[in-house]
Amino acid sequence: MAKDTYGLVGYPIKLSFSRGYFSEKFEKENINAEYLNFEIADISEFPDIVSKHPNLKGMNVTIPYKEKIIPYLDSLDPNAAQIGAVNVIKVIKKEGQSNPELIGYNSDMIGFQKSIEPLINKAIHRKALILGTGGASKAVAQGLTNLGLEYKYVSRTKNSDNFTYNELNRDRVDEYTVIVNATPIGASYDPDKCPHIPYQYLSDRHLLYDLIYNPAETKFLRLGKEKGTITKNGAEMLVLQAEAAWKIWNK
Repeated sequence: MAKDTYGLVGYPIKLSFSRGYFSEKFEKENINAEYLNFEIADISEFPDIVSKHPNLKGMNVTIPYKEKIIPYLDSLDPNAAQIGAVNVIKVIKKEGQSNPELIGYNSDMIGFQKSIEPLINKAIHRKALILGTGGASKAVAQGLTNLGLEYKYVSRTKNSDNFTYNELNRDRVDEYTVIVNATPIGASYDPDKCPHIPYQYLSDRHLLYDLIYNPAETKFLRLGKEKGTITKNGAEMLVLQAEAAWKIWNK
């Protein structure tokens, strides 16, 4: 019996969490499936993945394609449509149809929200800064909204919806007591870097959350911890979003 195929679409993805996680899951739970890395340098190559893998059942999507992949899908789950980013694709093959139906979902929001919720103290954590404006940051924004927090994006370029890093003064850091790094800055391939925020204004009232999981403690988190902040990395979020993806593929 042919194996079901699942995989991760992104670039680069050599350090992917998903392949190791699902491969171990399939072996441990005796699931007849394989998980592949679909590393493509341009999103225009995406249709080739679908056509070349007839047993494809589902895909995860990572940077830089969480938004760019949307035009290639047949429909979006309402949550993914609201967020404006996709990290899970369900592949549905119907009898008599040559091309499968591709439906986009977002399990990043589920993983992030469940992961950060136990750390939120509503007496002091009312507003959040989201570092970065990519697909992952949109899932973070929705998760924070669901938890009742206001948020502002922080980016290098100015527009009406965000602060720039240079605008993060003492008053703003005092006001926004949750800071989420949704950029790849500080990942294992460049661990000496960190987002340029004024760490000197952090305190034990702050919560710093980094979507990065490798290294386990990024420079961003380490500098926060030195100021007494609560810190958490993205490891639990990844597991939670992966399990949510598995439920989506099998419902």
